[in-house]
Amino acid sequence: MTEAAPAILAVDLGTTDVKAGLVAADGSLVGRARAGVAVDIDGATGAAEQDPERWWAALREVVRALGVPASGSGPAAVCVVGQGPTMVPVDRRGIATHPAVTWLDARPVGEAAALEAATGLTGWGLGILPAARWLERTDPAAADRTAWYLNAWEWAALRIGGTAATTRSLGQVLPDPGGAAEAGLAVERLPQVVPSGSVVGAVTAAAARDLGIPAGIPVVAGMVDSYASFHGAGLVDAGDAVDTGGTSGGLALYRDSAVDVPGTWVAAAPLPDRWLVGGAMTATGRSLDWLAEDALGGVAVTDLIEEAAGVRPGADGLLFLPYLAGERSPIWDPLARGAFVGLTLGHGRAHLARAVLEAAAFALRHVAEPIQEAGLPIDHLVVTGGTARSDTWNAIKADVLGVQVVVPAELETALVGAAILAATALGWHADASSAIRAMVRYDHRLEPDPAASAAYDEAFAAYKALWPALAPVIHRVHKAPTDT
Repeated sequence: MTEAAPAILAVDLGTTDVKAGLVAADGSLVGRARAGVAVDIDGATGAAEQDPERWWAALREVVRALGVPASGSGPAAVCVVGQGPTMVPVDRRGIATHPAVTWLDARPVGEAAALEAATGLTGWGLGILPAARWLERTDPAAADRTAWYLNAWEWAALRIGGTAATTRSLGQVLPDPGGAAEAGLAVERLPQVVPSGSVVGAVTAAAARDLGIPAGIPVVAGMVDSYASFHGAGLVDAGDAVDTGGTSGGLALYRDSAVDVPGTWVAAAPLPDRWLVGGAMTATGRSLDWLAEDALGGVAVTDLIEEAAGVRPGADGLLFLPYLAGERSPIWDPLARGAFVGLTLGHGRAHLARAVLEAAAFALRHVAEPIQEAGLPIDHLVVTGGTARSDTWNAIKADVLGVQVVVPAELETALVGAAILAATALGWHADASSAIRAMVRYDHRLEPDPAASAAYDEAFAAYKALWPALAPVIHRVHKAPTDT
C-alpha cells in the first residue's frame, strides 16, 4: 500500500461506548471519535441489556464526526469489532426483536448446563447460545420474530453491509448446531459461518446515507474486541502478554502449544500455531469511573489518579474488591460483589482511588499467578485501552506483577486490531502476523520498583484472602436472580 492509499474505518462497539477511528497503513490513527452508550442494569433480576438502536445512533455520531467523505473513494474498508458474548436477536433487516442481552447479564447463566451437555463446550465457548436459549424460553414471541441470533459486531456488519453471518476466529471451535438443537435451540436462527478478517459484504446504500460514507466499500468480518486488542497490542510470539484494559479488564499470554492451567481460560489464539492462556474480569476498568461518577458525584478521573499518586503503595491498609458486576476470572462467581475493607477515619478519597487502582492490578496478578506457577513466565505486559493512559496506573501494574509494562503508541488497540483484520483482507499484508508487525509500535516501557513490589506482595496476599472470607455473607445477602 502506498502512503496515498485510503485509511480503514475501524469501529469498536464497546460496552459503555462506541469508538471509531480512521487507521492508516502504518497503524496510526489519523482520526478518532467516541460516543457513550448506556447499559440498562437491574440488580434485582440480573438483567444487563442495551438497545441496539442506541448503538446505531452512537455509530452514526462517531462516523460522521470523523469527517469521512460521503462520496469519492472513502475508506478502503470498514471493520467492526465489539463486546461479547452479547446476543442481539434481529429480524432479516437487522432490526432488534428484543434488547441485546449483554455479556454482563446474569439471567442466562442457568441455560448453559443443557448446552454444555449437548455440545461439549463450556463457558465462553458457548458464546451467545445461552442468551438465545434464555430468550426462547422467556420471550417466545420475540424469538418467533427473530431471523438471526448475532454477536454485537455481527449485528453491526449486517446493518452496514447487509449480510448476516456468524464470524469464526482462527482456531475457534463453534458449538455444533446438532448439539445446540438437542438442547432445544432453534438453530435455523444461527446464520452462515465466515472467517473473521474476510470480506462479508459491502456498505449498503441505506447505511451509506445514514453514516455519511460512500456505498460499496468492503465490510470485513470482525471479532470480539478482546481478540482484536491482542492484534492491536502486537501479540505475535509465544510469551507476549497483554492487559486488555477497557470496561472489564483481562490478561492473556500467548503460547506456542496448548497448555492446561487450572482456573484459567485456554483457547486457540487468533493466529496460526498460537494458543492463549488467561482470563477476563468483569469491571476492573469500570471501577474507577464508578468511584468518580457515581460514588463521589462527578469527580474528574484524572484528578482522582493525581491524588492517588500521592498515596503510598498499599493505600495505608485499604483494600478494594472490584467485583461491582459479579466476577469472571479467576473466581467465576456472578454473585460476587465489591467492597472496601480496612476503612478508617484517616482514609480520604485519594486512598479510595489508590485502592481501586491497586485492585485492578491485584486482579491481573490473581489471574497471572497460576499461569506463572505452571512455569509460564510473563516477561512483559502490554497495557491497552483507556486505563493505559495513566502512567501512575501503569506503574502500579508493573510493581504489583513485578514485570515490565509496555505502553503502545496507539492505546485504542481494538481499533488498530480491526484495521489489521481489514488490511489483511484487502491484501495489504500477506497475513495477520505480518500486518501486526507492520502496524503496531510501542511508545515507552516502565520497570517495576523492587521496594514497591515487596510491599505489594503482602497486600496481594490480603487481597486474595478477602473474597473467601466475605463470600458466605455476600451470598446470603445477594441471592441469585432465579431464587425465590
